[in-house]
Amino acid sequence: MRMTTVWGAALLVLGLAAGPAAADATPSASPSGDASAPTSAGTSFRTATEIDQGRTATASASTGDYLYWSFAADALERPTVRATVKLPASHAAQTWQVDVYDGLRRRQACQYGAQTRTAAQGAAEVEVECVLRTVRAWSEPWADDPLPGTYYVRLTTVRLQTADLGQPVDASVRVESKDIGGSAAVDGWLAEPLVPGVAVASQHDGKDDDSRRTAVLSSIEPDGGWSSGWWSDRWVWTGVGAVLAALAGIGGYVLTRGTGRPSRVPPGA
Repeated sequence: MRMTTVWGAALLVLGLAAGPAAADATPSASPSGDASAPTSAGTSFRTATEIDQGRTATASASTGDYLYWSFAADALERPTVRATVKLPASHAAQTWQVDVYDGLRRRQACQYGAQTRTAAQGAAEVEVECVLRTVRAWSEPWADDPLPGTYYVRLTTVRLQTADLGQPVDASVRVESKDIGGSAAVDGWLAEPLVPGVAVASQHDGKDDDSRRTAVLSSIEPDGGWSSGWWSDRWVWTGVGAVLAALAGIGGYVLTRGTGRPSRVPPGA
């Protein structure tokens, strides 16, 4: 009876802990409507159009243009960038490519996905995709790991016939992330996300007339704010392991302590 109680408690703890852990493995929630999604794209890093994850941004451009968007990605997320280009009715074969850069403008390698694709002559559209590595909460200064902050998407042609240069095209970009959970957690976090400053504000010191000029960070950020990876389901499973270890110790004691002094043996014998 005692062992049944012990293992019943262990199963209850596992059931309670499995809930948050399972939630971390599902794709992050995102708005379903695209009514407020941007309908234009920037032409450089500085003019990149900010987009929210889960919304489809569109833009009309000319073949040969460089199109830029930016989005926010937090720790433990694995962003996926998908872009679709609707081509003109008549065109030669042309190759399109999507590149992703982090807040330091370092080009990030795609873990998988067709980053570059060639549209055959007369094709109606072409789709490209880039699945980034999981964003880490902290990394060594010399490493090229994805870190929390702003990410830039650049869409353009890399091989194009001169006759097709300047033809109108319509592009759409959508970014979605999967929450990887504690399996990608690290022991550390950034003091600030890698978000570029977009303006400079003056802060007056109350003691004198001097003012300090400080950078104002971009307004783009995840829906829940920047977590910097301080919490993950790794904490849950660490607690579960500690509880199970304690229950195993109690169970072992119950099994090995015996039934005590037999009734036929007098005290003090």
